[in-house]
Amino acid sequence: MLSPKELFLRRQRRNRIALRKKAGGRPRLSVFRSSKHIYAQIIDDVKGATLAAASSLETDLKSELKTGADTEAAARVGKLIAERAVKAGITEVVFDRGGYIYHGRVKALADAAREGGLSF
Repeated sequence: MLSPKELFLRRQRRNRIALRKKAGGRPRLSVFRSSKHIYAQIIDDVKGATLAAASSLETDLKSELKTGADTEAAARVGKLIAERAVKAGITEVVFDRGGYIYHGRVKALADAAREGGLSF
């Protein structure tokens, strides 16, 4: 029987393989969700470089938020990553939810990023 961590990594690998097939040269919006914060990066896998990043740990967000581990924080991070991506000239991405279920904080971040100008 596989441990929960091994199952998570299996889901993450399966998701990334599918994304590579569908990406078509678009950068990847990757989400990492910890128990206390949420992080988002836009990554160009061809170059292996991070094009934009945002998290609930940033000082301007951290002071305004009650906690970095709720849907409100995720929505703020989603808006911030979309703002930074549009400023960098990126409008088309593929959404990499990792091994997380598309629900709650992950969904809130994705919806806010779409409202902010990213399309995926």
